[in-house]
Amino acid sequence: MASKVISVYENTQKLGAELAKNLSELANDVLAEGGNAVFKIGLSGGSVVSLLSEYLAKVETDWSKWRFFFCDERLVDFSDPESTFAQYRDKFICNLPISEEQFIKINPQLSVDEAAKDYIQKISVYFAPYDLPRFDALILGVGPDGHTCSLFPGHKLCEETSVWVAPISDSPKPPSNRITFTFPILNNARYCAFIATGSSKADILKRILKDGEQLPANCVQPINGSVQWLLDEAAAKLLQEETSL
Repeated sequence: MASKVISVYENTQKLGAELAKNLSELANDVLAEGGNAVFKIGLSGGSVVSLLSEYLAKVETDWSKWRFFFCDERLVDFSDPESTFAQYRDKFICNLPISEEQFIKINPQLSVDEAAKDYIQKISVYFAPYDLPRFDALILGVGPDGHTCSLFPGHKLCEETSVWVAPISDSPKPPSNRITFTFPILNNARYCAFIATGSSKADILKRILKDGEQLPANCVQPINGSVQWLLDEAAAKLLQEETSL
């Protein structure tokens, strides 16, 4: 059973600093193993890109040994602003001593089915053969309907139990063609961090964290890992029992 921690911060500055601290400690623990160890982190798009760009820049670590994956990605060209990789290329890479080659990217020229299969092959290079990949950290968001990655409420992909990365061609949120990590991958991670800021998140966070609705974001429960919800006060305003840090 995953351990779940709900952390509420006075503002996004304190939230960002705490996230950076957690990732730094985790990365340095992994890299201390020596040998060919690399720190494998899955990223999400949206407002978290700017947050990571600002606060990870202050982290002391061997950046050459970080590898960046995408928890989901839109099947669009990298010149399209909808591309999650493009967001990191434009806002993140320029602020840290890392290169584009450290990002494991989809091939947007493939069909959505082939792109998912291709991404599985790219991921598998970084993990032991035949093992379910275990990411060191996954940075996740939550939508107003409770979706995370591109796993939407009521969608058949929420029932997927074997495929690591699945195609979706009927996303309720445009663009319709995407690839996404599935629950077998999410629930095998070492550390999952949900980032939610702003009052627009308050209602869905109450439904997930207080009312316990079985929405996709609430189904992220790593078997041998932890989940931390990092929220600012505005996002957590309907979680009355929480105390800000």
